Amino acid sequence: MIRFSHVTKDYPRTGAALKDVSFRLSKGEFAFLTGPSGSGKSTILKLVYMEEPPTSGDVRVVGMHASKLRPRDIPALRRKLGIVFQDFRLLEDRSAEQNVAFALEVVGAPRDAIRGKVTRLLAQVGLASKGSSYPGQLSGGERQRVAIARALANDPFLLIADEPTGNLDDRATRGIFQLLRDINGGGTAVLMATHNLDLIRNAGMRVIELSRGQLVYDSAEATPSIARREE
Repeated sequence: MIRFSHVTKDYPRTGAALKDVSFRLSKGEFAFLTGPSGSGKSTILKLVYMEEPPTSGDVRVVGMHASKLRPRDIPALRRKLGIVFQDFRLLEDRSAEQNVAFALEVVGAPRDAIRGKVTRLLAQVGLASKGSSYPGQLSGGERQRVAIARALANDPFLLIADEPTGNLDDRATRGIFQLLRDINGGGTAVLMATHNLDLIRNAGMRVIELSRGQLVYDSAEATPSIARREE
């Protein structure tokens, strides 16, 4: 699903954002991506959805190599991914239904199929009664659920969640995390970047930790003696 092999990413002004990072995320797996600010989490995610190319090393996502992918092929890759951001990125002048429908319209889904799928997706994320509500009428947790429904519109193999609970209170955080677990239980792989150590400790899921651009802990491979840098 995702494979990083000795990946380094350098930026002209700030230097190395990632240094020789290697890991794999398998089909249907759930993993947290964590580490302090500036550790490289956002860079990892940008490399996954190929907003950025690696400076060296190999990045493969759902069978596509970053080194071989042409710019015109990137939209095809992203249709296999669902992406959720901390700040929701909803269209404020469109209802919840319209926000989800937009993801289907831009890929040319048949108009007569869109309404039924939107209804199913909003029900899946627990917002069956909120379809006509606009983002400004929804709570933070509800807005994130709309964003997740939109990310699921094209039946992605992989859901990328970039600090999806960062702006939410504890109750909404638990709800969003449970929703992501349910989605993962249906077979969709999930890579979730988060600073929330309490969530990580209590979840019992795989943890991939970065520090200063280096992978310092992977619970799927590393021994428990490796110190967690944030604890």
